[in-house]
Amino acid sequence: MMHSGNPNVSAFLHRSRSLEYRSPFGSVSCGTYVTLALDAPADSAYPVLCYAYGLYSLSYHESAMQKSSASQARFEITLRMPAEPGLFFYWFKLFRPGSGESYYYVRSSKDITGAGRISDTPARVGPDENRSPHAFQITVYDESFCTPDWMKGAMIYQIFPDRFSKSADFSVERMMTADPRPERIYHSSWDEDVDIDGKPETGYVACDFFGGSLRGIAEKADYLESLNVELIYLNPIFRARSNHRYDTGDYTEVDPLLGGEKGLDAFVGEMRKKKIRFILDGVFNHTGADSVYFNKYGRYPEKGAYQALVEGGVSRYSSWYSFSRNRSGEIMYDSWWGFPELPNVNENDLTFRDFILGDRGVIAHWIRKGASGFRLDVSDELPDSFIREVKSRVRKETDGQGIVMGEVWEDASSKVSYGTYRDFVLGRSHDSVMGYPFKDAMIGFLSGSLSAGETNHLLETCRENYPAQTHCCVMNLLSSHDIPRATTMLSGAGDPGDRHSQKSTRLSDEQLDRGMRLGRLGFVFQIGYIGCPAVYYGDEVGMEGFRDPLNRRPYPWDRLSGKQREQLEFYREISRFRKLFPVLRTGFYRTLIADGDLLVFERTLDDEGKDMFGKPQNGPCRMVFALNRNRERAVSFSLREDLHAGVTDPGAVYEGSALVESAGLLDGGAEQGIEPANFRIYSSDR
Repeated sequence: MMHSGNPNVSAFLHRSRSLEYRSPFGSVSCGTYVTLALDAPADSAYPVLCYAYGLYSLSYHESAMQKSSASQARFEITLRMPAEPGLFFYWFKLFRPGSGESYYYVRSSKDITGAGRISDTPARVGPDENRSPHAFQITVYDESFCTPDWMKGAMIYQIFPDRFSKSADFSVERMMTADPRPERIYHSSWDEDVDIDGKPETGYVACDFFGGSLRGIAEKADYLESLNVELIYLNPIFRARSNHRYDTGDYTEVDPLLGGEKGLDAFVGEMRKKKIRFILDGVFNHTGADSVYFNKYGRYPEKGAYQALVEGGVSRYSSWYSFSRNRSGEIMYDSWWGFPELPNVNENDLTFRDFILGDRGVIAHWIRKGASGFRLDVSDELPDSFIREVKSRVRKETDGQGIVMGEVWEDASSKVSYGTYRDFVLGRSHDSVMGYPFKDAMIGFLSGSLSAGETNHLLETCRENYPAQTHCCVMNLLSSHDIPRATTMLSGAGDPGDRHSQKSTRLSDEQLDRGMRLGRLGFVFQIGYIGCPAVYYGDEVGMEGFRDPLNRRPYPWDRLSGKQREQLEFYREISRFRKLFPVLRTGFYRTLIADGDLLVFERTLDDEGKDMFGKPQNGPCRMVFALNRNRERAVSFSLREDLHAGVTDPGAVYEGSALVESAGLLDGGAEQGIEPANFRIYSSDR
């Protein structure tokens, strides 16, 4: 509840994103001393800091604040953060003069400056509570947490293997005989559209195949290199029934339709030549019903858990699953979100853990085959202890250079699942997470549903809550296999609803032009912002598509239009910036302007040319990005003198991707103009 009975509410202020009120900024390592300040009327009663800390359980406390030596209207307190990783929540208790009654200063979820608001009730922070009013948050991470340097700011390219590229020696007949199953549909032409109906006897079960393969990806190594790709994230490649392969059939085999072990060897060899790393999709929360382990349909020679229950006998996989019978005696089992083709696994079962995590387990096997880590499917449905063991195994097998990325759709620092906060960015489990909050912010900004200020607020929330080691490795995506294509989301076309309507709906020329132009702005922001720019295959040529499977169409290799080729060249040119300018990978970040249609931000090195981790870097020491998302009007801006003092030397100015001039970087506060749906990038050696 917003408090309205105190006449001095405007005199109270705490901004979590300002060093005046919280120092140091953002997340901190265990044992760090943090100073918190609150402005209040000089004649008010001393405020009290209320705080709670922990992870799986929270400890609640109150401490009196003291007058600041800097100002009679400011109160301060310095606390040493907990020695164990976790979350530290805080808010302030205030007192009405003469009454002894209390009210509270809590975080405002809508204030884009990081300030709070007055409330009659204290913040609620329990994971099982409706967490409103909100508390301010400090993420406290393991002091030894360090992500591999190669991952920080790396250019990521996501590939859905069946739809990226066929090999030169592809034949439909060989695809049809590689691993035949009656529900499968085989496309005779790469140019056909995806199936949305399935066969009459099965309905849609995502079992249509085009013949994309690992060898096909290997043969496009030059293409990937031209996009300056440093890391490939492969959707699942293990043997499975479906084309998406999230219904794992055998963790130990590369799917025959993808070329098997020989296809993987060809892929690994070409990627090594190009110095492109890859991570695999680890689907460890569930398996397929049609798998070695469950074997519901009896297609594998070894007795699976389902067979053992139905037919009797013993299966070494029975303890992995949870079975029951309903009142009619029918067999029931836990499955992912109720899908019977995806039976859940008990990740705490020690035989399962050894199979996945042991010295000869699945993770060790594929790391030794060349993978640089794993993306964990539905991380929030895996136990924290399991994920920590994944990381331990990955680190051990890679001499500390492998990475673990989690599929988390929300702010991963305060994610709640299964009734508790999760150990996701505290330095003990994930190195990186998928940047869906980034996607929400950027698609919202580019499409016009969020102002620049609101967009900046969403981005700053993650910057405030994530350790820098994590933040520099977040997969900053605009689209993926699970959401509509960025071009479609930015086109202005509404989702028509059902799959048949989606399939028959194609963007008009005007909508496609809008989606591609705004997509270019989005990519520029990805290149300039903290984290890893991520391109979902085909986004670089403006592929369109609503929800899956329409967002998983084959890449149109031989059918690129003139506009698509132009888009591709743009991506190639802009993606070079990540290699040319190290400041964009690990430089300090600051938002300069976030107003209406205009976003301006800078990446900098310090006075000694060092990045946020204290490491010296080559190239420009400062780059400023300015984006105008308005498609009809140019915008102009200038920066205050104190924001560009000392960096007025001649520097490069880019518009589009071309070097357009050499001039003072916003010299003397001169007004800068940006054309509609366009951008400018300024660089300086100082």
